[in-house]
Amino acid sequence: MENMLAWMAWTPPVAVFFSLIVLMLIVMTVWEMRVPTVERKGFLPISTTRGDRLFIGLLTAAYINLIWAGLTDLHQAVGAVIGFVVLLIVMRWG
Repeated sequence: MENMLAWMAWTPPVAVFFSLIVLMLIVMTVWEMRVPTVERKGFLPISTTRGDRLFIGLLTAAYINLIWAGLTDLHQAVGAVIGFVVLLIVMRWG
């Protein structure tokens, strides 16, 4: 059992990443309870709610980050910033 847990690298950046995801989900839950969302049509090819756009934006940001890590030798923070900007664009206009 010890060896199974040893391969998970809980470094500070990983802990911050997962903490931010949890915080984002808490904020979205409170926001949804206070101001219920309605479906709307943006540039995405489907009608979406806030939660849909968050999910799509997070997946897109994750794929951008993975592609950045796999195809470039540039600093990973640049890929993370690009992914975050895309997440914000999807949340606002998606």
